[in-house]
Amino acid sequence: MLTLTENARTAVVGLASQAGVGPDGGLRIAESPTVAGSLELAVVPAPQEDDQVVVEDDARVFVESTTAPALANLTLDTDPAASGTAFVLAPQP
Repeated sequence: MLTLTENARTAVVGLASQAGVGPDGGLRIAESPTVAGSLELAVVPAPQEDDQVVVEDDARVFVESTTAPALANLTLDTDPAASGTAFVLAPQP
């Protein structure tokens, strides 16, 4: 299952708060319907029915069911070199 670093948890909570999605909201990761091999991120008020839900502390990440296997052994982190909030995926330690 996808895991989150402390930096990613903080960023997800911050984005959800800024977006005002409420306590059931979080970050959703899904395959892009238009760009093959790419992922799309969105702050949403709730997971979709088949989403895998990852909850760590107050951070909630929803992973599209067809995307979940590809992310199962990865960790979501933030990119410290980015000027805004950017996420990266890395192998789990």
